[in-house]
Amino acid sequence: MMTETLMTADDADTNQSAADSTLLASQDAEQAVQQESPEAPVQSETAETAQAEESTEQVQETKQAPEKYEFQSPEGQEFDTDVLGAYEDVARELDLSQEAAQKILDKVAPALAEQQTKHVEVVTKQWRESSMSDSEFGGDKMNENLAVAKKALDSFGTPELRDLLEKSGLGNHPEVIRMLYRTGKAISEDAFVAGGNSESAKPAPTDFAGYASALYSNHPN
Repeated sequence: MMTETLMTADDADTNQSAADSTLLASQDAEQAVQQESPEAPVQSETAETAQAEESTEQVQETKQAPEKYEFQSPEGQEFDTDVLGAYEDVARELDLSQEAAQKILDKVAPALAEQQTKHVEVVTKQWRESSMSDSEFGGDKMNENLAVAKKALDSFGTPELRDLLEKSGLGNHPEVIRMLYRTGKAISEDAFVAGGNSESAKPAPTDFAGYASALYSNHPN
C-alpha cells in the first residue's frame, strides 16, 4: 500500500511539471505576439506611404505644365488674345500638360465660336432695326438717304473700308450710316430717285439687306 501511495505522488509531480511547462510556453508565445504586434502597423504605414509617393509621381508625370503654352487655333478660327491668356492662366494653375490643355481647348473652341457668332448676329440685328427707324435718315426716305450716304463712301472710302464695314457688320450701325449720310449731304445736293422710267434704273430696295447692298456695293450711283 505504501508503494502505491508513493507512485501516485510521483505522478502528481509529473503532471504538475507538465502543467507548469505548458503555462510557461503559453506565456512565452503571448510575449512574442506582443513584441511583434507593434511592428505590423509600422510596416503597413510604410507601405501606404510608398504607395502614395508612387501615385504622386504618376500624377506629376501626366500633369506637367510647360514653361509656355503653344496653343493651335482650329482651322478657320482665331482665338481672342485676352481669352486665350485667361485660359492659359487656368491651365497653368491646374498644372495641365500641353497636350491636355490643347485637347480641352479643341473641345471648347467650337462652342465659344458659335456663341460669339450668335452674339454678333443679335447685336447686328439691333443696329439694323435702329437704323431703319432712325429719325434722321430712316423711315420712308431710307432709299434716298442711303444713296446720299453712298456718295460719301464712294468719294472718300477705300475698298478696304467698304469691305470692313460690310463683313464686320459695322456698316449697319446707325452712327456709321449717319456719318456717311451727313458727309454725303455736305458734298452734294443731288437726290436719289427710286425707280424711274430709265432702262438703267434699278428697283428700289425693300429691306435693310437691300439698302446695305446698295450702300456698300462697288458701283457708283
